[in-house]
Amino acid sequence: MKAFIVLLAFITVGLTACGQSDKPAGPNPYYSRTDTQQLHVDNATWKKILSPDLYAVAREGATERAFTGKYWNTDDRGTYYCAVCGNPLFRSTAKFSSECGWPSFFQPLRKNATVYLEDHSLGMDRIEVRCGRCGSHLGHIFDDGPPPTHKRYCMNSVSLEFVPDKK
Repeated sequence: MKAFIVLLAFITVGLTACGQSDKPAGPNPYYSRTDTQQLHVDNATWKKILSPDLYAVAREGATERAFTGKYWNTDDRGTYYCAVCGNPLFRSTAKFSSECGWPSFFQPLRKNATVYLEDHSLGMDRIEVRCGRCGSHLGHIFDDGPPPTHKRYCMNSVSLEFVPDKK
């Protein structure tokens, strides 16, 4: 019985850490890496299109566990897009190692790439970062980043899609 419990715990941790599904539940007609026009799509529609992991974070404001996302410890050159709608969000040149367990950036790609909302959940006062195109939850912003902005955009990997630069 003890071996079964240990095995079950190992499987659960493995699924939680590595179970982020990159595959959408259905085709996403709203995804575009070039269209930056604001979208107005209801959550019932997003739920049919997005994977369960992406929907939970992007549309319900969940947070992936620290040190489990696919981009928290990468340093490849390229661009990070919103995984929900394709909006260009961050360049890898603005990414830095914050050791917080989530990918961190010191500035977005352009002024309207992201929008900000007050977040008083979990007994904290924070600023939530959302996609400027589709309004999906990306993460939070903090004032402990490096120069020149001194900001740390602490993002959920599941909310991001990375496209490497062509060599």
